[in-house]
Amino acid sequence: MRPEDRCGAAAHEPARTGAGDGPIEIVEYDPSWPTSYDAERERLAPLLPGVRIHHIGSTAVPGLAGKAVIDMIALVDDLDANIAALVQRAGYQLPTRFNVNLVHRRFLCYPTATFRTHHLHLVDQREDMDRCLRFRDSLRGNRKLAADYVALKRALAARFREDREGYTKAKSKFINDVDSRAGVSGQPAS
Repeated sequence: MRPEDRCGAAAHEPARTGAGDGPIEIVEYDPSWPTSYDAERERLAPLLPGVRIHHIGSTAVPGLAGKAVIDMIALVDDLDANIAALVQRAGYQLPTRFNVNLVHRRFLCYPTATFRTHHLHLVDQREDMDRCLRFRDSLRGNRKLAADYVALKRALAARFREDREGYTKAKSKFINDVDSRAGVSGQPAS
């Protein structure tokens, strides 16, 4: 299925509906992001029977600016069991360059590795998923924290404009600090 078939007219506006390998661009929140997640979750559900797919990342936090890619995560028993179906029937890609150093995780992207509208993170350890959900929920529940995160992302996007790995790594201290506080407070990961 082509992106424009799934996302309607918005698919013709790359700043709103996806990101390529070009410069990192932080865009304002788009209220269509939850709908895009819902549609993709429903499309993937038959390929991941009994697996709950969660919306994570900036697009999962109402009002939060971010890269215009829908991030999703799912806890699975076997990381490789559903890869063939996700690639062959759903059109996802499993790029070696993004997965080479991953342990307990698979990173898939749609529609291509060079232009992505959706990321699907498969994990086989509950804590990996719970960490992502706690971070998302912390941002949803604290406007100041969310604003601080957006400011950091914008600064890092300017600094690491062409270096996605550097950008992601530079955000990790903030994310880990938030997760540590959320974990100590007993905030549930929904």
